[in-house]
Amino acid sequence: MSSWRNLLLRIGDKSSEYSSSSDFKDHIETCFGALRRELGHSSAEILSFLLQCAEQLPHKIPLYGTLIGLLNLEDEDFVKKIVENTQNSFQDALDSGNCDGIRILMRFLTALMCSKVLQPTSLVVVFETLLSSAAITVDEEKGNPSWQARADFYVICILSCLPWGGAELAEQVPEEIERVLVGIQAYLSIRRHTSDSGLSFFEDDESGGDVEKDFLEDLWERIQVLSSNGWKVESVPRPHLSFEAQLVAGKSHEFGPISCPEQPELPSSISAVAYGKQKHDAELKYPQRMRRLNIFPASKTEDLQPIDRFVVEEYLLDVLLFFNGCRKECAAFMVGLPVPFRYEYLMAETIFSQLLLLPQPPFKPIYYTLVIMDLCKALPGAFPAVVAGAVRALFDKIADLDMECRTRLILWFSHHLSNFQFIWPWEEWAYVLDLPKWAPQRVFVQEVLEREVRLSYWDKIKQSIENAPALEELLPPKGGPNFKYSGADDQEKTEQEQALSAELSNKVKGRQTAREIILWIEETVYPIHGQEITLSVVIQTLLDIGSKSFTHLITVLERYGQVMAKLCSDQDKQIMLISEVGSYWKNNAQMTAITIDRMMGYRLISNLAIVRWVFSPENIEQFHISDRSWEVLRNAVSKTYNRITDLRKEISSLKKSVVSAEEAASKAKADLEAAESKLTLVEGEPVLGENPTKLKHLKSVAEKTKEETVSMHDSLEAKEALFARALDENEVLFLSLYKNFSNVLMERLPDASRDGTLQSLKSVNGDSMAVDIEEPSTMEVDDENERPKKSQSNGGKTTNGYNVREKEQWCLSTLGYVKAFSRQYASEIWPHIEKLDAEVFTEDAHPLFRKAVYSGLRRLSNEL
Repeated sequence: MSSWRNLLLRIGDKSSEYSSSSDFKDHIETCFGALRRELGHSSAEILSFLLQCAEQLPHKIPLYGTLIGLLNLEDEDFVKKIVENTQNSFQDALDSGNCDGIRILMRFLTALMCSKVLQPTSLVVVFETLLSSAAITVDEEKGNPSWQARADFYVICILSCLPWGGAELAEQVPEEIERVLVGIQAYLSIRRHTSDSGLSFFEDDESGGDVEKDFLEDLWERIQVLSSNGWKVESVPRPHLSFEAQLVAGKSHEFGPISCPEQPELPSSISAVAYGKQKHDAELKYPQRMRRLNIFPASKTEDLQPIDRFVVEEYLLDVLLFFNGCRKECAAFMVGLPVPFRYEYLMAETIFSQLLLLPQPPFKPIYYTLVIMDLCKALPGAFPAVVAGAVRALFDKIADLDMECRTRLILWFSHHLSNFQFIWPWEEWAYVLDLPKWAPQRVFVQEVLEREVRLSYWDKIKQSIENAPALEELLPPKGGPNFKYSGADDQEKTEQEQALSAELSNKVKGRQTAREIILWIEETVYPIHGQEITLSVVIQTLLDIGSKSFTHLITVLERYGQVMAKLCSDQDKQIMLISEVGSYWKNNAQMTAITIDRMMGYRLISNLAIVRWVFSPENIEQFHISDRSWEVLRNAVSKTYNRITDLRKEISSLKKSVVSAEEAASKAKADLEAAESKLTLVEGEPVLGENPTKLKHLKSVAEKTKEETVSMHDSLEAKEALFARALDENEVLFLSLYKNFSNVLMERLPDASRDGTLQSLKSVNGDSMAVDIEEPSTMEVDDENERPKKSQSNGGKTTNGYNVREKEQWCLSTLGYVKAFSRQYASEIWPHIEKLDAEVFTEDAHPLFRKAVYSGLRRLSNEL
């Protein structure tokens, strides 16, 4: 990489390029000198790379803005091109709904204004254009309020710019910026308050949630505090002030006009369902970037001004966004932000808020695992203790944590410990053994240990808990497969059945084909022993042959899947097949899940059979104390969802191919017709058409392109037919899933006529609970405004143990999973909502069940 590129990339960092200096003024002068020398013969490369740096290292935007301001003194035309390119990129981002592009380019424009490159009035026009679009969107008569998510996003982008340029705007165009702020206040008065129902980290009955400030209202309050403090922000560097005397001599450029895209039209039939669908689409396209998880006491971050917290969160989220493929660079930039105060606690809170973000984190959870691991190594004296504090605080509130967040926390924590030799002070949590088996803290420890065994081996994990040896009770069973026909003394199976199993095993070892084994079963086994014993012997034996490794399992399924398919041709028999898998791998939840998943992949069992098996009596009783059946159900629904997603992508790709093929066929046909109509001289005589060789080639091309077009159309029709069938199957799957949920909950929930709430379930026997915690709760969560919030302590350590009875805990856990499934697959559920409303979410369904579903789908309360 050339030296000027290195200087641009590393500006603001302590690096060899800048002789380890940390002075921003020195960095800017050094980089400016190098760029000025190269500008004459590398202007295009510099322009492209400079814009790329500004967009992908947004925490350095003030430095790049000042640098461009100095370049403006040398070459106005070059900087004019920067402004024009930025205008084009900004318009493209608006048109495509690129949220990160819009937000970062607006910050970049603000920095250019601070450096006298852009006229302040041009920036105000941008603000007013976005604000006008937002106001029209939420207008009941002129707009489409279901798209408020986009309107809110535009206003958040305007407010987000003010920490970077509010002081300059207030100084240079005070009346204009005041007009913008008054417009924002007016917008806030007509928009609908956004509830976090269904997306909050903690279950809190979600009543009265509208009283709390949402993200936009909270940011508006922070900006008002900033304005009253004279726009002073410690966390935003202002390097342009060091060059102010020079920058004022530069020419301020105008920013070209921009336009916001029109919001989608209201549906022809305005109904709660149609509104809900559009609202869901809008929130998918313009998601809220973060929700605050205040893990630590306010004392840990009390030195931060409200706006500084917001700015540092922006820095951290930007680094996570642009370095998601470079974990070590990500960690390095996260620990080197341009702020004059420590922020380890805020950094941990921000990362955990992203890991647990609902409905899904921006990146795969493994990314956050690696970043946390690298930060622990980069800050060995500080960050590991902060992470441990976060885990303890979350553990104290685990009973209130959303079920999806709880699952993610278990997966993250077990993986994290596996990277640090499984070291953890388990003695602190040994008291969970005194809690009932359904207590969430006890279940959490049990599930973490089970996941650790998957990542290592049983004896290693037993050794890791030697400081709390009693916790061995929560380890998964050490034994291997549970083969019914092994011949062991404790197996109550007849010699005849064992002989059948041995005979089948010999046939497999002898490489007999699936067809030969099917004939043997049909002629010799089934007539004598019947369906149940035949299925049990065959499935158990084949599972035993494939038990040595994952590869063995796949080999058995590929070679003898036809045998299983023949035996289990209907749903009832498929449920028996799944039960045999569960019985064989009863000591190994991981292999149970893998085997069932692979069988579904080979279409030996259907998703409907899996749903019925999950809701069988023996599994229902485990819903609140084990993740085993939930993992199988998650895998089944995810696989169905992924099939539909893949088909959508394939259809989209095929449609593009069809268009290309039609264009090619049209061009080939036109070329052929032109050639046929052309007069040429042959032996001095005029003849219609070009020479025969060329005509033959053009005819061949025309026929070939036509055939390709027909072939593409056929492929597209076939895929669309598959997609239509998949959507029908999906509808049947969700109907079955929710009917089962509704039935089992109706049997166990309190009388629907009572004003039942989640809080009332938790408070059963709760009046006499005595809390024994050394210090006040450090997990007071209020998504936006950091106000202390009263919460139940039913997840904590108490003198009387866990205070929720088993039946109520079963209901709480199952309702939590209902909400989690509804939220995770909302995009696939909404298309079928009318059918689900008619058949499942009826007035007869329990109110708490419907409330959990609607919360997951983010349906408004007036749609209940």
